[in-house]
Order: sequence, then structure tokens, then C-alpha cells
Amino acid sequence: MPIRVTFLPDGKSVEVRPGTTLLDASRRARVNIRTRCGGKAACLMCKVIASDGSGLAPMNINERLKLGGLQEQGYRLACQAKVTGDVTVTTPEDPLKAAIRKQLERQQEDL
Repeated sequence: MPIRVTFLPDGKSVEVRPGTTLLDASRRARVNIRTRCGGKAACLMCKVIASDGSGLAPMNINERLKLGGLQEQGYRLACQAKVTGDVTVTTPEDPLKAAIRKQLERQQEDL
């Protein structure tokens, strides 16, 4: 039974099998989630926000320890969070895109 994972702000969705990590789902959906450790929960770069975590498996001990208190704000590690049902997650904005967006906003204010 396929499960739908939706990535915001891109609005891209993909169907995956239960047990797929959010990182693997993002790659299938062609959504860029930055990571340096190759999915070993070492770099913490793949943090995402699960708006409704009910479609994700409970955190494993490794993910819980790495996130500290961030899980109360809805954060999960995309390399560790496994899909169990339909879920929508928000990915962080790419730093280069964020810088460009801020520059454009400043230019608009100057007009």
C-alpha cells in the first residue's frame, strides 16, 4: 500500500513504501535535503519539520539524542524518520536561496 509524502514549500509529493526514510523519499521526489554524513544521523543537516508526525514511526534513540529538545517543535531527522502513513513535512530553505530571497526583499523595500 503506497504512502504519500508531501514536501513543503516545494509542494512536491511522492508515493513510497512503508519504512522508507524521509531522506530517501525526498530524493525520489527530487527535493533537496542537505546532508553530509550520508544518512547516519551525524551531521544534523537533514532536520525537517513534520506538521503532523502521525505518519512517521516513533523516534529511535539515536534520533531522540541528536535532536535534544527540538522534537517538541516538530523537528525530525530526515535520515532517521521512517514513513508509516501519509505525511507532510517542511524542508529548510537552501541557504543560497534564502540569501537571494532576502536580497530581493530588500530591493523591493527600496522601490
